[in-house]
Amino acid sequence: MVTISAFADEISPDLIEQLDVLESEGIRHIEFRGVWNKNVLDLSDDELQTVRNQLRARGFRVSAVGSPIGKISIEDDFDEHLRRFERAIAVAKAFDTSYIRIFSFFIPDGAAADGYRDEVLRRIGELVRRAEAAGVILLHENEKDIYGDTPKRCLDLFSSCPSPALQAAFDPANFVQCGVKPFQEAFPLLRPHVTYVHIKDALFDGKRVVPVGEGDGEVRDVLRTLFEGGYSGFLSIEPHLAHASAFQGFSGPDLFRVAARALKSMLAELGKEWR
Repeated sequence: MVTISAFADEISPDLIEQLDVLESEGIRHIEFRGVWNKNVLDLSDDELQTVRNQLRARGFRVSAVGSPIGKISIEDDFDEHLRRFERAIAVAKAFDTSYIRIFSFFIPDGAAADGYRDEVLRRIGELVRRAEAAGVILLHENEKDIYGDTPKRCLDLFSSCPSPALQAAFDPANFVQCGVKPFQEAFPLLRPHVTYVHIKDALFDGKRVVPVGEGDGEVRDVLRTLFEGGYSGFLSIEPHLAHASAFQGFSGPDLFRVAARALKSMLAELGKEWR
């Protein structure tokens, strides 16, 4: 059995509407990225407590902190970013999750990513050391225009910073948007590191995000192979069906339901139960 989670801020900025829609789809886990038009790391302690109280009262849990850590330029100040990372750790602890989503830093336009490899690895290595000390697990998401946007550079991160505290959040749509075939080209390299999956699909033509199964993300093949290997982790719905930017996406309640039902249909086809 696998567990469906979701970026609930794709539904609405309002917490109650987020929970109502998730509940109507039988989904009880959230990848916590934001609420009330605020990023999760910008919420006050009182706001976090309000969210925690609502989740507990309605039987929801957090699968991961969908943080923006590493989603800055590799040339931006890192010391200040480390303080933000400590906030991400505190949020993970508050919501009883061991997972924090991260990225591997935007590369300047027109620059060769390999030219920044040493600094990327230094920064990721420091994040990993702090994660190990805190007992949390970093989920690196392959995002367009960061160092780890190609399969080989993702593998470089995991090989150069080997630790149980650094794992992969495999995002098929993001690979498509980088011109990579997710199952044929990325998955064989990264399979040993895949601990978490983002459910998002896209088309090579125009790079448009579409419901899972309707694009070139080879999601069915990825999931089938994971399930054959005994995968029982999270499948986190990140639809991006109405709007997508560098830092968040939006779908609204109706399109979110389209995305959720597309995943549930695929799981039924694959004979996989979910909760």
